[in-house]
Amino acid sequence: MSITYDRHFIGGEWVAPSTPNVIEVFSASTGEHIGSVPGSGNSDVDAAVEAARRAFDDPHGWAHWAPERRATAIDSLAHELEIRNDEMARRVSMQNGMPISIAERPTGGFPAIYLRYVAGLLRSAQLEVERPHLLGGTTIVRKEPIGVVAAIAPWNQPQILASLKYAPAIAAGCTVVLKPSPETVLDSMLFAEAVAASDVPDGVVNVIPGGRETGAYLVSHRDIDKVTFTGSTAAGRSIAEVCGRLLRPVSLELGGKSAAIVLDDADLDLERISDDLFDATLRNNGQTCFLSTRILAPRSRYDEVVDTLCDFARSLKVGDALDPSTQIGPMVSSAHRDRVEGYMAKGSSDGARLVTGGGRPKGLEQGWFVEPTVFADVSNGAAIAQEEIFGPVLSIIVYDTIDDAVRIANDSHFGLGGTVWTTDATRGMDVARRVQTGTIGINRYSVDPGAPFGGVKGSGIGRELGPGSLDPYQQLKSIYT
Repeated sequence: MSITYDRHFIGGEWVAPSTPNVIEVFSASTGEHIGSVPGSGNSDVDAAVEAARRAFDDPHGWAHWAPERRATAIDSLAHELEIRNDEMARRVSMQNGMPISIAERPTGGFPAIYLRYVAGLLRSAQLEVERPHLLGGTTIVRKEPIGVVAAIAPWNQPQILASLKYAPAIAAGCTVVLKPSPETVLDSMLFAEAVAASDVPDGVVNVIPGGRETGAYLVSHRDIDKVTFTGSTAAGRSIAEVCGRLLRPVSLELGGKSAAIVLDDADLDLERISDDLFDATLRNNGQTCFLSTRILAPRSRYDEVVDTLCDFARSLKVGDALDPSTQIGPMVSSAHRDRVEGYMAKGSSDGARLVTGGGRPKGLEQGWFVEPTVFADVSNGAAIAQEEIFGPVLSIIVYDTIDDAVRIANDSHFGLGGTVWTTDATRGMDVARRVQTGTIGINRYSVDPGAPFGGVKGSGIGRELGPGSLDPYQQLKSIYT
């Protein structure tokens, strides 16, 4: 049954689009048409920004609500998302190929958890602090909402990554124009339905589906006060250039090519580590920015690491994203599958040894599947070791000493995630502290909503999550008395 929308969610209402453009949606698992959503033209962006501006500038509106009142409305949005969790997970899985067994847990659950977390931060926030004036008198330092926020979310974890933007923004008192990726728009419309059913006032959250042109127009819009973006490093650089010219604050969570440093004492028993290894390396079909897809193996155990990862990759069930037993689903689109296959071909032509995978799985001719793939004998300078593939492809690189491993791990344009695998917690911490990255795990990788998340180098600017979640959406004002 096709899921069809013919309206945008702007200013708390479902309004007709200004353009005849339609975003057609296809199942990643079957290639079949599963729905459509109207695209957005510049007039739709104007209308959404105007609605957000009107809601923000209202002298009795959202930005001026008491913290408890605002937090209670945010809690109501969390509730509305929770009751839509199953359908949200189904829509995400159909569109981007995320296995339903993964989608059911975080897709609806995480946004609600994070909304309640930022509501708690709001309730305990100290929005004014009185300090002694160094030259006499006092100074009051206020935290105020920054204004209208343009939030651009990607397709790979659409609801989770969107929540990292709208949740702290509205908690801070800002209003939001959310642009989801055209690959995942059916879930964004369900999110809009949750907003409409919640106690969040009209105009505080607006949703405008569209492609790059829509995003570019939104980023440069004269009435946007801040931009927050998750996506590719190339797109992030373009957005940063526009925001720099406009002196507009921007937060960027970009690509990654993280390293898994396997120490010589690591436990390689798949019966004990396979779940954690999966979450750290191949979760969501490899379509996750923080995954440790460069596997750094000590020369003394190199063959053992290669054999373990080969067995691990071959053990994973590839299939329809809606099948609860599926571990690796399809790529988000045929174009993206072509991109991943191009990297696999490049790995072989550059001299890496294909250990397993490298093609399309038999019996899955419908949809956009690729096999879980492992390359050994990879040079860290090779394309498959330096560029983000965004698919189920692992590259194994040999090292001789821990210093060598850290050097290789840091020899990257990215710095978002990473892992260290060891049975010695002290050694693991020592190595983790030396890796140039925004986040890293020891024997596992699990993002903590209560701790800062973000990258260094080409992986972005700024941090999301944690106790400072609201800070990027607030500006400071000093009042001298």
